[in-house]
Amino acid sequence: MLAGIDHVVLAVEDPDAAAATLAEKLGLDATGGGRHEALGTFNRLVWLGDSYLELVGVFDPELAGRSWLGPAVLAAIERGGGLATWAVAVDDLDRQLTWLPPDAGFVGPLDGERRRDDGRVVRWRLAHPPALSPTTPFLIQHDLDGAEWTPDERAARADQRHSAGGRVRLAGIEVATETAPVAAGRLRRLLATSAEPAGRGVVRINLGRQEARIVQPRPRGVAAVDLLVDVPLPRRRSVLLGDCEVRLGGFGLSGDGGAAATTEATHPDTPPTGGSGAHRDGSSDV
Repeated sequence: MLAGIDHVVLAVEDPDAAAATLAEKLGLDATGGGRHEALGTFNRLVWLGDSYLELVGVFDPELAGRSWLGPAVLAAIERGGGLATWAVAVDDLDRQLTWLPPDAGFVGPLDGERRRDDGRVVRWRLAHPPALSPTTPFLIQHDLDGAEWTPDERAARADQRHSAGGRVRLAGIEVATETAPVAAGRLRRLLATSAEPAGRGVVRINLGRQEARIVQPRPRGVAAVDLLVDVPLPRRRSVLLGDCEVRLGGFGLSGDGGAAATTEATHPDTPPTGGSGAHRDGSSDV
């Protein structure tokens, strides 16, 4: 089953500089990432419970251009950086692939890995459509026996306090396109899930406790990531990374109808065990 938004891929020229911007403007703390040796890319991660923002750069453009992920990252960097694509977590990748339309064209399952600075290796399995973009995500299932997914590491992430003052969770993403209904319909079919209207020119797709919104062109950037921290904030904070606006709202904040302003907040217990489907922790976890 589709468990939720696993991570958001934000393409940047310099992941360290982007991490510093998120820390200064939003109080989000990035950890060390690592290198995708087979993809020509490297990253820094901002953990949000079991979801995360991936700040990804390129160390070998030629290698990246031949990989499944690199073209979307290079395209985003060429337009100034921002949302390259995103990943949807599943608890059984093989089974999920059987639910996809026969002509979906997904490639996989493929094995992936990333070597961290401490030498430990993070492993996963994934499947991706023929071409990634901000409106076409890929599917991922993590290896729970590998680095970053042990019970102790997940428990530590669930209780991590960012410099913003509390625990932060991913509420949803928003992608603008001239053909929002068409893009939403394609995404709905691609993920074999449902979609619903959510206002004028907005289509919402619920993914676990999170949501993806496909919208008409917007004045500030072409994409947005909505985050929620479990402490009150006097106002919503935001910063642009390329063409993507990262927005942070506080618990109890009343605002203009964004996910951070409308999501009921509760406090999480110890993170559950099990597959990717058990680790989704959207905004209702803070």
